Amino acid sequence: MVDEDEADIESVVTNPPASNPEPDLDDPSLYLNRELTWLAFNRRVLHEADDPRTPLLERVKFLAIVSNNLDEFFMKRIGGLKQQVAAGVHSPTVDGRTPMQQLDECRAEIAAIQTDQERIYREVMAALEEHDIRLVKVDSLPKDVRERLREHFRTNIFPMITPLAMDPAHPFPFISNLALNLLVRLRFPGGSETYMARVKVPVSKDVSKRLIQVDGLNTFVTLDDLIVNNLDMLFPGMEIESCELFRVTRNAIVEPEEEAASDLLEMIETELRERHFAPIVRLEVQAGMEPVHRGMLAAELGLNEADDVYEVGGLMGRRDLFEIAGLEIPELRDKPHRSGDHPVLGNDRRNIFHIIRENGPLLLQHPYESFSTTVERFLTTAAKDPKVLAIKMTLYRTSGGAILDALIKAARNGKQVAVMVELKARFDEAANIGWARRLEAEGIHVTYGVLGLKTHCKLIFVVRRDYSQLRRYYHIGTGNYHGGTAKLYTDLGMLGCDEEIGQDLTELFNYLTGYSPPPSYRKILAAPYTLKRGILEKIEREIRVHERPVEQGGGDGLIQMKMNALEDPDIARALYKASRAGVRVDLIVRDTCRFRPGVPGLSENARVVSIVGRFLEHGRILYFRNGGNEEYLIGSADMMRRNLESRVEVHAPVENSELRQELRLILDVQLADQRSAWEMQPDGSYLQRQPDDENAKGTQETLMGVAEKRLSAAAKHKEKNLRSRLLSHFEHRLANSL
Repeated sequence: MVDEDEADIESVVTNPPASNPEPDLDDPSLYLNRELTWLAFNRRVLHEADDPRTPLLERVKFLAIVSNNLDEFFMKRIGGLKQQVAAGVHSPTVDGRTPMQQLDECRAEIAAIQTDQERIYREVMAALEEHDIRLVKVDSLPKDVRERLREHFRTNIFPMITPLAMDPAHPFPFISNLALNLLVRLRFPGGSETYMARVKVPVSKDVSKRLIQVDGLNTFVTLDDLIVNNLDMLFPGMEIESCELFRVTRNAIVEPEEEAASDLLEMIETELRERHFAPIVRLEVQAGMEPVHRGMLAAELGLNEADDVYEVGGLMGRRDLFEIAGLEIPELRDKPHRSGDHPVLGNDRRNIFHIIRENGPLLLQHPYESFSTTVERFLTTAAKDPKVLAIKMTLYRTSGGAILDALIKAARNGKQVAVMVELKARFDEAANIGWARRLEAEGIHVTYGVLGLKTHCKLIFVVRRDYSQLRRYYHIGTGNYHGGTAKLYTDLGMLGCDEEIGQDLTELFNYLTGYSPPPSYRKILAAPYTLKRGILEKIEREIRVHERPVEQGGGDGLIQMKMNALEDPDIARALYKASRAGVRVDLIVRDTCRFRPGVPGLSENARVVSIVGRFLEHGRILYFRNGGNEEYLIGSADMMRRNLESRVEVHAPVENSELRQELRLILDVQLADQRSAWEMQPDGSYLQRQPDDENAKGTQETLMGVAEKRLSAAAKHKEKNLRSRLLSHFEHRLANSL
C-alpha cells in the first residue's frame, strides 16, 4: 500500500503545476488612460478642498486650482481629442481607447467632478460665512451700499463696456476664450418683439477684478452681478426680460508647420493670433438658462449641445476664488512658510564659485530653500565676477526679474552670453517672445532651440577662469527659472563643477545653438537621443543584477522613480518586467500614470504613490540600487513619450554621498507619508492613506522642518567655528603680549 504523502509527492512529480503564464505586455488592460488618470489627479486635488483638516482659505485655493486645471484640460487635452476625432483618427492608444471613447469617458468623469465641485463650493462658502467672509448678490445689500456700488460702476466700469446687439444687422459676436459674457434678452417698452444682446464682462487688471470688495469688508460681489444690476445704464428705456451668464473655452492646440517657417518667432506670434480664433471646445452656461437660449448659443458656436454644453451652479469661473484665497487671515491659512537659506550658502558670503569649488556640489531644494539666495545668487555673481568669461542658459518659463537682469548685466560687462529661449512653452509664448526681444536688444545671442523639438531642460552653464585654467560651473534643475513658481512648486537643483558633466554640457549647448548632437555623453542622459535608452538599459540592468545569486549581490533589486507623470508605454512595460522579475518598484507619480501596481503575477512588487499638499510636487528623481553600486539622477524629464522623444531634456547623476543622503530622505519620507499620500490600487483607483496619529505631518511639512533644522545646525556649527577661531586669535595675541 502506497503512503498518502508519497502518493502526493509522486503526483506532483508526474504532474507538476503549470507555471505562471508569461503575461501579454501588450494587453491594453494593463495600461491606464492618460487623460482619465490626469482627471483622477484633479479629484485628489479637489479632496483637499473637501478635507476639514485643510485650513479654510486653503480649501478655497484648492477649489480655484481645480477650476483652473479643468480649463487647461479642455484647452489642451479635450481640444486635442476633438481634433483627432475631426481628422478621422480611430486608432486606439496603448490602453485600447479610441479618441472618441476617450472623449466620452472624460466627459462622464468631468460631469462627476463638477457635481462634487458644486457641493464642496456650497459647503466652503457656508463655512466662510461663519468667519464673516461672504460672496453676496448686489440686490441683497442695503440701499446705501448699492448706491455706492452703482457710482463705482458708472465711474470705473461703464465706460469700458460695449453691448453688442444680435440681429440680422448685427451678426453673432466673437466670443473670447474664458471671458465671461451676459446674454441679455430685452424689448422696447410696450413692444412684443424681443431682442438679444451680448455684454462682455471686462475682468482685467486695468478695469476691475472679478470679485469686488464692498466697503473694505470681507464681503464681495461679482463684477458680472454688478453689471446685471445696472443694465438700465447700458440699455436705457428698454425692458430687461432676462440676463444669463455664459463662458466658452477654445482649443489651445494650434501647431503650425515649424519646418516650413522661415522665422520661428514670427511663426509663434502668428500661432498666438490664431489661437485667439481657435475652435470652441466647451460652452458653460448658468444653471437654469432657458433651453432655447442654450440651444441658440450651442448652434451659433458650432457645438453639440448634448456633449459640449455644461451647466454651472453657483460661481462660474471658480479660478477667480484665488482673490478670496489670498485674504490675509492667518488663522484660516497654512502656517506661513518662508524659504530659508541653503545651509552652506547661507553661512558663507564668499564668492559662490569658490564655495562650490572647495565644498563640492550642492543640492538645492525649493521651496524649502530660497531660490533667490541660491540660483539667482549663482547667476548674479556670474554676471559681475570679472573671472567669468561666458554664460549659457536655457529659458522655458521665467518671471524675468533678477534672472533677466543678471543676463543683461553680464552682457554689458563684456561676457559672452547665449540664451536658448523656448518660444513654444504652452501659455507662456507671449511672455517668452518679450523676453527674447529684450535680450536681443542688449546684444545677447538668443536662439530658439532645435528644429522640431521643445527645449525643456533647465540649465545654467558658466565658464570661469580659475587661476590658470578654465573651469565649468553649472546649475542643473528640475524646475523653471521662475521666482514665483519656486515658492509654490517643490523642485530640485544641483550646483557643481564636475569636469565631465561640464564637458557634457558644453557639447549639449553646442547642439542647442548649432546642429548635430554628440553620439553619447560621459555622464548626463539627454533626450531625445540618450535619455530613454539609458533609462531602459538601467531597468534591464536592475533585472540582471537582481537575478544573480545572493552571494554575487543579487536578490535585492530596487527601482525608485519620482516624477510628475508616467505615460510612456515603453517605460511602463519595462517596469512591469522588472516587477515580475522580483525587483521592487516604487513609483511616486504626481498625476498621469499608465502603470498598474498589484496586478497578480505581474506587478505585485510595485506600488504607486501620489503626494498632494500645499505645494505642487514637481521634482524628478531616479534611483537604481544596482547591486549596491547605487545610482541617483535628477533632471527635467517626466516619463512621457513627448519628454523622452520630442524634447531636449537632461538628467544628471548625483554622485556626492551627502547629496545622495538628501535625495534618500526625500524618497523615504514621501513613500512613508501617512497624511498627504494616496496609494494606487490595482484597478487604477486611489485611496488616501489614513494616519494613526491625527497630528501626523505630511511630506512637505516634514521637509520644511528638516530644512529649518539643517540651517539652524549649520549656523550653530559656523558660530562654534567662529568662536573657536576668535578664541585662538586672542590666545595668540595674549601669548605675544606676555
